[in-house]
Amino acid sequence: MFAEDLKRTEKMTVDDVFEQSAQKMREQGMSEIAISQFRHAYHVWASEKESAWIREDTVEPLHGVRSFHDVYKTIDHDKAVHAFAKTAFLKLNGGLGTSMGLQCAKSLLPVRRHKARQMRFLDIILGQVLTARTRLNVPLPVTFMNSFRTSDDTMKALRHQRKFKQTDIPLEIIQHQEPKIDAATGAPASWPANPDLEWCPPGHGDLFSTLRESGLLDTLLEHGFEYLFISNSDNLGARPSRTLAQYFEDTGAPFMVEVANRTYADRKGGHIVRDTATGRLILREMSQVHPDDKDAAQDIAKHPYFNTNNIWVRIDVLRDMLAEHDGVLPLPVIINNKTVDPIDPQSPAVVQLETAMGAAIGLFEGAICVQVDRMRFLPVKTTNDLFIMRSDRFHLTDSYEMEDGNYIFPNVDLDPRYYKNIEDFNERFPYNVPSLAAANSVSIKGDWTFGRDVIMFADARLEDRNEPSYVPNGEYVGPMGIEPGDWV
Repeated sequence: MFAEDLKRTEKMTVDDVFEQSAQKMREQGMSEIAISQFRHAYHVWASEKESAWIREDTVEPLHGVRSFHDVYKTIDHDKAVHAFAKTAFLKLNGGLGTSMGLQCAKSLLPVRRHKARQMRFLDIILGQVLTARTRLNVPLPVTFMNSFRTSDDTMKALRHQRKFKQTDIPLEIIQHQEPKIDAATGAPASWPANPDLEWCPPGHGDLFSTLRESGLLDTLLEHGFEYLFISNSDNLGARPSRTLAQYFEDTGAPFMVEVANRTYADRKGGHIVRDTATGRLILREMSQVHPDDKDAAQDIAKHPYFNTNNIWVRIDVLRDMLAEHDGVLPLPVIINNKTVDPIDPQSPAVVQLETAMGAAIGLFEGAICVQVDRMRFLPVKTTNDLFIMRSDRFHLTDSYEMEDGNYIFPNVDLDPRYYKNIEDFNERFPYNVPSLAAANSVSIKGDWTFGRDVIMFADARLEDRNEPSYVPNGEYVGPMGIEPGDWV
């Protein structure tokens, strides 16, 4: 381990080695706040603190969270508009969608058609904002936290939105970047074959120092905004909500996380627990679970809620807390062991240090959770998710809500050799994805291209024929594959 190597050599301190990263960040134009944030994460990793684990015997499960439905019954919905008028909207938009082979912001990926128009994530988000502004007569500014990789494309797309206008509140803030760390030496990783791969994002916990550095919090307060609603740009369920704005105001809580009921498919996601030592709520990601605690942490009866990453925060409280910590909140550090080139397992081992936005819940006295339905959690992380989102399971309403009957979706398993990359995916569904209204699950093995109006039902399966194959127009695909045309 790196820390043990330092002890043996006694020639360099952790600070000495870290200074190489600090210098690299300065040469890249990174601010001192960005460097301070990385220094905190680096020291946690280099000292191998036990705090990297959140052990099962140090936490209590979270139960009895108040639901959105209970909240809805208690809210004065006319009054709620006043709380909503004091709410600003922030979307995390730093991801390129590299897991799907995208080279632009994931928010620019087409999701589905609406009134003959191709609608991207960005178009739907702006549609949700404009609907709220028009129907409720509220300002509802939206800001995108872009990365250096997504800023240009996103801002260009925003400038082409003829109906969307915003002047007083910035449309974007730019998140930081940090060096990948050579796992053996602790020095910043070097990869001359592609120097861009020497850098990585610091996780969405970087939001807070970026907010401080950008001055956005002060700008929002100056314009009368008190609450900030934050969510991921690939979660189209995270629409602005006057009900939740009013509930957040009524509770007086400084920080609120939307959680949803875990299913077996969610067992590996981050979940909220209570720290027995402090009594505060904390976010526990699976990377922070000790191997001996995996079974307990993945027990959905014991830990029934997962973190949707939809977060509400009081702007003045957050501003004051950031000032108290010189712009860098002491968030738990998530240590990710990877290779410098993520698609080359033979490339050098590196460490990427991240923090999670939701982990800030542990810093706020009186922070709370609210339980929401699946309709507020519709993320698209892979083409499996996109397959469902583009299907007839959803209807995009005129208010830009992704509507489904019960939000319980079929399990989808598409052969990654032919469907993981978005270009390959689109090529194999040239008209649209099949109907999933009658499907319990979908498994596609091998290289299949689909004609028009294909319908999948029950546990639909297609097996690998070891050659490119085709599902003709209008066919039914079920447990036995393409159903035979003759009935016996």
